[in-house]
Amino acid sequence: MTLLRPRLAATIERRLLITYRLDPDVASRLLPAGLRPQLLNDQAVAGVCLLRLGSLRPAWFAPTVGWGAENAAHRIAVEWDDAHGTQVGVYIPERHSASWLPVAAGGRLLPGVHHHARFAGYETDDHIEVTMTAPGASVHAAVDLTEDWTSDLFASVEDASAFFRNGAVGWSPSRDGRRLQGLRLDTTQWQVTPGRARSVRSTFFAGLPHGAATLDSVLVMRDVPITWTVVTGPTPPAGGPARLSRLV
Repeated sequence: MTLLRPRLAATIERRLLITYRLDPDVASRLLPAGLRPQLLNDQAVAGVCLLRLGSLRPAWFAPTVGWGAENAAHRIAVEWDDAHGTQVGVYIPERHSASWLPVAAGGRLLPGVHHHARFAGYETDDHIEVTMTAPGASVHAAVDLTEDWTSDLFASVEDASAFFRNGAVGWSPSRDGRRLQGLRLDTTQWQVTPGRARSVRSTFFAGLPHGAATLDSVLVMRDVPITWTVVTGPTPPAGGPARLSRLV
């Protein structure tokens, strides 16, 4: 893997990391060649990230310059092999944004094709609700912040935090579907708190074979400065990444 210079900086104003346990065979069929599911307790790990960004800008700009938007990304934890051994990250088959900038630039000037969506919601110190709607896709999450932790994948919040921090590289299909485009998320102030889902709905996971995906846990991040770095990596075959329509 070749790391290039930092390209973007931003502040995560709010991030919900909603995790599902996913059947490994189904996960494998959603991935392009060169990537395989990262397994925990014989289960693949997938989910949706509901992210509100602030002060997104080229990394060399001052934090007072930038824009913000709501975003959603469906993710599958993956592994791949390179000259340095086995690496971990996430594959992102679907990205949505409320801003037209990533919709226009994603997959062109910046990695990751984005589809436009509408977002609504509200939050307090101990409760967050977010709804995303787009043509053919929707997500709704209502989450309470809590000190309790329940998960079949992660024994503790610390285990879950380390898993997601280590999987910092996100791969997305290019616009022509013939290669992967990557971004690495870095921060010196990584911090998460546990959440408890009152309700979560995602058409992406609902569209998978019955019983393939089960809601597992939620992590919450707030007010975390980050930097994204463009990376290069594995390239899927000419046929492109697997598509959901092939599974149902």
